[in-house]
Amino acid sequence: MSADEKTAKDLVQTLKDGQKGFAASAKKLADGEVPQWADTMRRLEQQRVQFAQEIVAMGRDYGDDVDEGGSALAAAHRGWLSLKDALTGDKPSGVLDAAVQGEDHTVSEYEKALKEDLSDGFRTVVQRQHGEIVAARDEVKALQAVS
Repeated sequence: MSADEKTAKDLVQTLKDGQKGFAASAKKLADGEVPQWADTMRRLEQQRVQFAQEIVAMGRDYGDDVDEGGSALAAAHRGWLSLKDALTGDKPSGVLDAAVQGEDHTVSEYEKALKEDLSDGFRTVVQRQHGEIVAARDEVKALQAVS
């Protein structure tokens, strides 16, 4: 398995986890004190869908199936978010705390990916997405600061 294929599989699973996390966050925030935050979560959910689709399409162009099950680390992270969710309930601050934790994980996965020996075309996509994910994390942190 090439570095591109392994990295793509890991990133796609991370993006799918983020998509699910943002969807759950939006659902919890929609009826809360600050429902406009749900709009932000839905927008970031869609960003993750688009990023995953882009990576999957790139993999298909090279004959790789990168849209399959994730790693044990990703499963452990999802489990931690479920525990965090159970502990924080519906409070906006708790939901945002969990979202920031998820975003920190996503940023670290992208930084790990950028240390790999990736093809130039894939590296360009990962670098662009990394920049947008850092901006998304900062946006969620800004919401967290005012919650």
